[in-house]
Amino acid sequence: MSDFRRLSGTVWASPQIDAEDIAEAAEQGFTLVINNRPDHEESSQPEGASIEAAVRAAGMDYLAIPIDHTGISDEKIAAMAQALAGLADGGKVLAFCRSGTRSTFLWSLAQASVGISADDLIAAAAGAGYNTAGMRETMQLLAEQARG
Repeated sequence: MSDFRRLSGTVWASPQIDAEDIAEAAEQGFTLVINNRPDHEESSQPEGASIEAAVRAAGMDYLAIPIDHTGISDEKIAAMAQALAGLADGGKVLAFCRSGTRSTFLWSLAQASVGISADDLIAAAAGAGYNTAGMRETMQLLAEQARG
């Protein structure tokens, strides 16, 4: 059973997905799956290539933006923002990592980088069961920079 958690009208976060989750995501109309988990984090996790193959076989697009122990770089924030900006009308994104937390953090920072308020992002993440309040200052800075 999936644990897809809605962050916005177009983006959901999830813990590690498997074949059943991929089938469910396709049934629910997701158009893009973003893998925020690096390979070999745990010995039991599926390889990104196998997830990608299953996602593409189910008719969805796939993108890997792995977040490892080095943290979330400006490049990863920009890649996520670009992926979200490139969604076709009606497109839905499922981002996953081990627990969904890194996916939620990256989504929050990417949204802040295009001017969405930190308070709105923190509330949306909390509604999905994720705590991003510790990133408030960074989100505020990114949003202010985006607004000029």
